[in-house]
Amino acid sequence: MVAGGVAITSDVELSYGPAGYKGLVKEPYIFFISCFASIGGVLFGYDQGVISGVLVMSNFAKNFPSLAHDPTLQGWMVAVLTLGAMFGAFVNGPIADKISRRWDLLLANVIFLIGSTIQAAAVNVPMVFVGRFIAGLAIGQLSMVVPLYLGELAPPNIRGSLIALQQLGITVGIMIAFWLDYGTQHIGGTGDGQSEAAWRFPLALQCLPSLILGAGTFFLPYSPRWLMSKGREEEVRATLLRLRRVDPNDPRLTIEFLDIKAACIFDNESVAARFPGIPSRFTLSLKQYQELFVVPHLNRRLIIACLLQIIQQFTGINAIIYYAPQIFTAIGLTGNSVDLLATGVVGVINFFSTIPAIMFLDRWGRRKVLIIGAVNMTIGHLIVGTLYAVYEDSWAQHHAAGWGAAVFVWYFIANFAFSIGCVNWIMPSEIFPPGVRSKAVGVSISTNWLTNFIVALITPRMLKAITFGAFYFFMAFCIILGVWVYFCVPETKGLRIEEMDKIFGGNQGVDDMARMANIRRRLGLYATDTDSGEEGSEMGIDQKNASYEVTHHEA
Repeated sequence: MVAGGVAITSDVELSYGPAGYKGLVKEPYIFFISCFASIGGVLFGYDQGVISGVLVMSNFAKNFPSLAHDPTLQGWMVAVLTLGAMFGAFVNGPIADKISRRWDLLLANVIFLIGSTIQAAAVNVPMVFVGRFIAGLAIGQLSMVVPLYLGELAPPNIRGSLIALQQLGITVGIMIAFWLDYGTQHIGGTGDGQSEAAWRFPLALQCLPSLILGAGTFFLPYSPRWLMSKGREEEVRATLLRLRRVDPNDPRLTIEFLDIKAACIFDNESVAARFPGIPSRFTLSLKQYQELFVVPHLNRRLIIACLLQIIQQFTGINAIIYYAPQIFTAIGLTGNSVDLLATGVVGVINFFSTIPAIMFLDRWGRRKVLIIGAVNMTIGHLIVGTLYAVYEDSWAQHHAAGWGAAVFVWYFIANFAFSIGCVNWIMPSEIFPPGVRSKAVGVSISTNWLTNFIVALITPRMLKAITFGAFYFFMAFCIILGVWVYFCVPETKGLRIEEMDKIFGGNQGVDDMARMANIRRRLGLYATDTDSGEEGSEMGIDQKNASYEVTHHEA
């Protein structure tokens, strides 16, 4: 051991407690912060969910007849939010790097308030579209920065659970939007006498959680990894101490601090070596975006992050939700029963099925959850598609088959919610190195919104043209998901963000290894082989017979 240092041997696990729900119970402070930040997900889900109920309200139709009676215009009204979100997510990476994840949350809320106010106060169609687009910009920002922020705050043992709160927030927003629309449609009656408040109130109410989240950002901590990128090391220490709630001399805290610092220094020195003489931040950002597509280890991470987003949409989640009312209508239900079973119950199932992911995802692992979800979603599509193929023209005479289709619609929703519905937010926010993390997350989340837009355009046409074949089409993507994850997607549970290079590469080249070894020596962080006595070997702390020695001359 180096004098004055602390040795961390290989049998000391660098985590701050158990995984899953036990870890959440032991970390109430960061759990509360994550729940609060996930209000961003509530805004996302609410704004997406509220519009479907508003569109069918009689007073809204009276004020905007062209929107109420033109399916194409309705489609674009929904799509304009998606396009805004795609743009907002894509450009948000450099913004989050510049002003911090914390203040980026505040900026997104300000933009969201502007968009929501315009929607609620709309007196013509252009105002509705402008409000939807502006709100979409904010939702894109939030869908990108919330998982990024939570991933950088979280300890590795509960990182997946905390980021999954984003999906739980989305399901809460969708559920609240439906039940609120269901209630407010009765303000002034459901016919010609319906009040404008029936649709203006739910559009305006989304400002309330946005105001709460915006005000709360003044009390949220900065991301310690963002602070380190700005050289604010004392604040990194203070923030980690506040988040981890351990003794200031706890060796795990020192290891985490030095790992974050080493990764940041390595990234800065590597960028300086690869792009010498580039003073422009804009040009450097473009070069880093380019690297995501051409540097092998970054490209592999980006493919995984983006394919998760694409396959998530092509599992058919939106298609099966879209088609659920028609199935319930076909089996003889009418009016409010269809709304309650096809939308209300789906929202409730979506919410409760996300909870197991939060409780167990960090114990089961990302791969296992994705594969289980893929298998069960395949079963759901197969049964619903087959039942529809057999009873397409005779649902009324086969109520049992109709209820069977309904049950497997709910079964599909449940398996989507606990698997790829959560994991697609988690992996992009945890697998990238610090210099390109925010940019890469922005690219991957914007891919989600772009795919969402494409699926929304093709789904109605596909369901009309090939009917039950659409379910088999989406089933194929569920099969692809399972096979791809099994062979191509590595497990990331329990790893610190700075350890992702171990499974994706990134510093295996001779120059990179020498640079990282030099950085660790400068920081007083060594990996030594206790059997051979050789020092300076850059092995992971979990390698057999390895130990870390930490000296405090720079720590």
